[in-house]
Amino acid sequence: MPKIRLVFLFFLFVFIAIIIKLFFIQVLPSSKGISSYLRYRQIYPDRGLILDRNEHPLALNKKSYLVFAEPKKIKDRSAVVDKIANELQVDEASIEAKLRPSLDWLKLAEGVNQKTKKSIEALGLKGVGFEEQSQRYYPEASLSAHLLGFVGKGKEGEPIGYFGVEGFYEQDLAGLLGFLKSERDLIGRPILIGDQDKIDSENGRNLVLTIDRSVQAIAKAKLKNGMESYQAKSGCVIIAEPNTLEILALTCLPDYDPNTYYESTDEVFNNQSISSLYEPGSTFKPLITAAGIEEGVIKPDSKFDEKGAVTIGEYTIRTWNNKYEGEITMTRILEKSSNVGMVYIGSKLGKKNMLKYVEELGFGKVTGLDLQGESAGYLRDFWTDIDYATATFGQGIVVTPIQMIRAFSSVINGGNLMRPYIVKAIKTESSSQEVRPKLDKKVYSEKTSAMMRKMLVSTVEHGEYKWAKPEGYSIGGKTGTAQIALGGRYDSSKTIASFIGFAPAEKPKFIALVVLKEPKSSIYGSETAAPLFFEIAKELLYYYNISPTN
Repeated sequence: MPKIRLVFLFFLFVFIAIIIKLFFIQVLPSSKGISSYLRYRQIYPDRGLILDRNEHPLALNKKSYLVFAEPKKIKDRSAVVDKIANELQVDEASIEAKLRPSLDWLKLAEGVNQKTKKSIEALGLKGVGFEEQSQRYYPEASLSAHLLGFVGKGKEGEPIGYFGVEGFYEQDLAGLLGFLKSERDLIGRPILIGDQDKIDSENGRNLVLTIDRSVQAIAKAKLKNGMESYQAKSGCVIIAEPNTLEILALTCLPDYDPNTYYESTDEVFNNQSISSLYEPGSTFKPLITAAGIEEGVIKPDSKFDEKGAVTIGEYTIRTWNNKYEGEITMTRILEKSSNVGMVYIGSKLGKKNMLKYVEELGFGKVTGLDLQGESAGYLRDFWTDIDYATATFGQGIVVTPIQMIRAFSSVINGGNLMRPYIVKAIKTESSSQEVRPKLDKKVYSEKTSAMMRKMLVSTVEHGEYKWAKPEGYSIGGKTGTAQIALGGRYDSSKTIASFIGFAPAEKPKFIALVVLKEPKSSIYGSETAAPLFFEIAKELLYYYNISPTN
């Protein structure tokens, strides 16, 4: 009997030990539990491509490799550390720290090219392997940097889009992760009859942009040359189709190369065309003039006696050159860019109507452009008499360049405030989703718009400056020069110079906004931004094969 008891107690002890072991393996999540037997590995999908409107590639994927190690299979640890560190050109200490013998698998490096992979393979290192990866590649380098953004790393080291299209369309471009689950034995070997599950990844969607690569190249080259010529601190060019507000080109300088974004500072990632606020100056005048015509309080040939400066409270408003012409028309107010004339139009329009149009044109709100990082700007809550007066000529009110080109387009396209957009189509292997132009609201009538196109052509033809315009073409537009406010005061030596124009005037094919910050050669938009616009316009008229009208 005692022997039987001893045998019984022995088997009872073994049974309890097995139960306890199974409890730790199957129930408690520990480093020696299920995680020791199951290996999970994420399978990253190919990121969607980004193409221009003619399907020229702007963002692609190129093959690269992840280098991994299986420490339990490594016999000569020091030799592996030395050789891998040399091939990857990293510090030996970092490799040494990673190669902990207790680990089954670990990542040594990723984004390794084919040449380096072959060099490591030639070393014949046991316990070192490779997994094929997809790495983002921008074949045009910095051509469309602020449009595209870049692909960086998330908190867990996963690829993630930042800024521009990459950031805004992250979910579409990224696709869906897959995973591989394999059951392993205690020393990390696959169990052939064990649990082996695989869920394939789903590749990201391709994006076809409204951007025309050739127009983008024209805009950037001309902006670069213009900034050098006029010694500007920074600058932006936006080119759009005014009737749909498809963005044909968008470029700002300084910029960066998305392939090597990590070599750039955070400041250059900011897309000034959609996030930086500026006072538009005289480019704002056509918006208020159009409102006056729409409300029936003025006509293009209505007369105004420009006899001198205007006093509002303690402030005095003068023309830019302090010269006055006496009786002039509303068209002439735009031609000579008369600030006192605009104060008159504002008084005829009235404070309530003026604020109504400013709000209806979308200022103080995001445009809805499909790029990451757009700013709404702001409109002050309380307007004084001087605020209403200076806003008529674009001072004391702040906008973003994208808000400005959107509002100005409504003046010339029949009065339609369109929503600007960058992506023209979203494609998968089996389907294509087209993006259509969207009308947000009707601001002006067709009649008002037609009048404004003629007035803006006259502004170009009979303005204070004579530019090198393409001969035989009817082009409309308006300059802008706004002093920069510093410490609550305007600095007359620092300005934002701008020009916004369109062509051909009767049926505009394109509208373009040029903004230069702090040009040193001249503070005036008429002497910096305007000539740059006409350089761009010449190229676009030729590119679109638009014939002269005479």
